[in-house]
Amino acid sequence: MKRDAGVGQGVQGRGWPTGAALLAVSAAMLMPLSAHAQLFGDNEARRAILDLRQRYQSLTDEQARTRSSLLELQNQIESLRSELAKSRGREEQLARDMAEMQQRQKDLARAVEERSSASRPAAAAASNGDEAEAGAGGKEKAEFDAALNHFRKGDYAKAQTAFRAFVRNRPQSSMKTSALFWLGNSDYALRSYRSAMANFRAVVAQAPDHERAPEALLSIANCQTELKETTAARATLEQLVAKYPRTEAAQAARDRLARLK
Repeated sequence: MKRDAGVGQGVQGRGWPTGAALLAVSAAMLMPLSAHAQLFGDNEARRAILDLRQRYQSLTDEQARTRSSLLELQNQIESLRSELAKSRGREEQLARDMAEMQQRQKDLARAVEERSSASRPAAAAASNGDEAEAGAGGKEKAEFDAALNHFRKGDYAKAQTAFRAFVRNRPQSSMKTSALFWLGNSDYALRSYRSAMANFRAVVAQAPDHERAPEALLSIANCQTELKETTAARATLEQLVAKYPRTEAAQAARDRLARLK
């Protein structure tokens, strides 16, 4: 027994590790491997988190751009709707004005025809001179009626040419004022607003007491409105109301003035 003890002591004395020491050494060797594995896992996790953050930020930016585009598109749609509503309003007003003008033209044409028929010679004169005068009047009336017929059919270019020839060739005719009036209407229908105003002004200047003078003033205001001369149109309408207050044209002028304010 003493020998065995000595042998054990000798082994220990020569530096051989015991079982506990071996376990401690093994644990020390395994610790770096575990720490390395944990470090590797943390790096991967951090990279995954960064990647997710970048993706999230990209999605957020994309959503912001999309919202901005949608908002801009919505604003454009609202602007288009507003313009469309304004355009429809202008078209409706233009349609009302056109219908009013066409009705007025029909009424005027009917009145002119009635007056022209009434002014026709009642009977042929007995003398040769009277017969010649009656013949001339009939030809003059036929020319006027032919020009007016072009207007009624909507052939405003032919009506313009015919009435212009009538005014030029028959400066002393009792129907010259009416011819000037319808020449102005033909110009207006062809959108020759400056020429139309000149003819309507000639009606007012040459025959201020003519029953077509108030209508001529109203037509001048219409031309000025078409030319966007609102101030001038208002002044013309006010002149019409002041000069011919009891006429239908004056009532129409009052309505127009109410809309212009």
